[in-house]
Amino acid sequence: QEQLVESGGGLVQAGGSLRLSCAASGRTFSSTAMGWFRQAPGKEREFVAAISRGGAITSYTDSVKGRFTISRDNAKNTVYLQMNSLKSEDTAVYYCAANNGGQIYAGNSPSGYAYWGQGTQVTVSS
Repeated sequence: QEQLVESGGGLVQAGGSLRLSCAASGRTFSSTAMGWFRQAPGKEREFVAAISRGGAITSYTDSVKGRFTISRDNAKNTVYLQMNSLKSEDTAVYYCAANNGGQIYAGNSPSGYAYWGQGTQVTVSS
């Protein structure tokens, strides 16, 4: 079972950058597809980015393409979300998620992920 701990959130001005980290405690991290989701107040949780087990496949929601980059370091059991050119609409709680089905890539639906972190708040001031 994966335990996930996010860090790196905070308050940043519009146009600024943050890098989120998600540390996984399971022994099978290198075999686990990962994703990032976010949830703004009053809104449903939405997909942000996903990465395959080996890191070769990535995908992003349209609103963050060209600004956010998902990556992973399997030696450190960590997945990252580099966020540049932040906008006020990026304000949300960001969640790291892990697949448990052995899939190479878990996709953009929350149903593809079994384990979730506690979330880290990102606030972008305009």
